[in-house]
Amino acid sequence: MTINAVIFDIGNVLIEWQPERFYDRVIGEPRRREMFAALDLHKMNDDIDKGADFRPTVTAFAAANPDWHADIMMWHDNWLEMAAPDIPGSVAILRALRNAGTPVFALSNFGIQTFEIAEPVYPFLAEFDRRYISGHLRVTKPDAAIYQMVEEDCGLDPATLFFTDDRRENIDAAGVRGWQTHLFEGAEGLAERLRTEGLLT
Repeated sequence: MTINAVIFDIGNVLIEWQPERFYDRVIGEPRRREMFAALDLHKMNDDIDKGADFRPTVTAFAAANPDWHADIMMWHDNWLEMAAPDIPGSVAILRALRNAGTPVFALSNFGIQTFEIAEPVYPFLAEFDRRYISGHLRVTKPDAAIYQMVEEDCGLDPATLFFTDDRRENIDAAGVRGWQTHLFEGAEGLAERLRTEGLLT
């Protein structure tokens, strides 16, 4: 089947997203494990990805959990250290596809303000032909609605969309809609798949 656009997830595909690694380094693994067991920090972040304001959401969560207040506020104050570094091989693939004339889209669970923070640091975020950012759409993967929004906006046959993401549930949801998919486990694996599809040499 022809591929008319390649769609990239961003976190852990183009930019590493490892909050646990950051906290292990800053507060130590034992305290980080205790905090993540006691608090649903990823649920807090899901709310941000669905469009909640970044600082007020983190501040309110910290206020509700005073024993962890300073640690929680790092999620806001040190966010860029969690979303780092970029994944050079994936960025090279993105640019090679564009240079070859293949449209490239972003489909990512990402907050409105956090994306604004990331843009100046990662210039390739401005290089997509279309960007579907969950904070603006108010819905996150793997909800079927976000995939439908992509289809309706780009106007392409779902069967001609190729999507790569590091989370199996997101890939599966796209596959249900007829998208071609690739579970991202590294840039070389993605490059090999795209060579097989005739999109890269």
